[in-house]
Amino acid sequence: MLFVGSCFAENIGRRFVDNQFDAVVNPYGTMYNPASVLHSVERALEDGTIGEKGVDVAIFTLGTNHVYILKETGEIVDNCMKRPQKLFREEELTVDECADYLSKAVGLLKEKNPNVKVVFTVSPIRYAKYGFHGSQLSKATLLLAVDKLVKDSDEELYYFPAYEIMNDELRDYRFYQADMLHPSEQAVDYIYELFSEAYFSEKAKEMVREWQPIKAALAHRPFNPDSEEHKAFVVRTMTQKDAFLDKWKK
Repeated sequence: MLFVGSCFAENIGRRFVDNQFDAVVNPYGTMYNPASVLHSVERALEDGTIGEKGVDVAIFTLGTNHVYILKETGEIVDNCMKRPQKLFREEELTVDECADYLSKAVGLLKEKNPNVKVVFTVSPIRYAKYGFHGSQLSKATLLLAVDKLVKDSDEELYYFPAYEIMNDELRDYRFYQADMLHPSEQAVDYIYELFSEAYFSEKAKEMVREWQPIKAALAHRPFNPDSEEHKAFVVRTMTQKDAFLDKWKK
């Protein structure tokens, strides 16, 4: 699996990694806009992060349609690298431009694996620096671009409504962090559970169920780590982990 996108992709992708899925999450850092998502896919193919067989599933989480362009070259940059703001100009991608960048990213993945499944999400995190109206317009552009791409394609492209779940179902501020912008861990867990219900096969659900008690045991912090009881617990847990990996990682 390949996760590329905003910090919401990091949050969801981390849960897949923690649950023993073979997942790569933002290998070149957080990417917020469709052009940077494409750049990550291109780079992953060039440097071998994506192997010869490609990936089975890609999940792209889009944060904004705003891009920064280096004035000297006219190229969209993925990270300003703390260089002076005067070296860049900020622009907004149109719906068609967003859809085009994402379509190219999908096309590159399909060259490696024609059966790859791609899931698009739009990050529910609002951008206060645009003003909340400006943030909504940016999200709307992304939503329209993804909708256009999914509807116009006969490929296995999907949209998962993380944005709508956060803003329509989890509206209470107890589901937000202290900045009142980022989802809390509880909210991300809830969205992850809905995602798993929507897309996991029964076999994947079985794997996750079997992993949970082992995961909890590995996270256990003993009062007396030198006790014989704890040493036996560690041996038992590692034996269970090895058996799990032998069963599911073949």
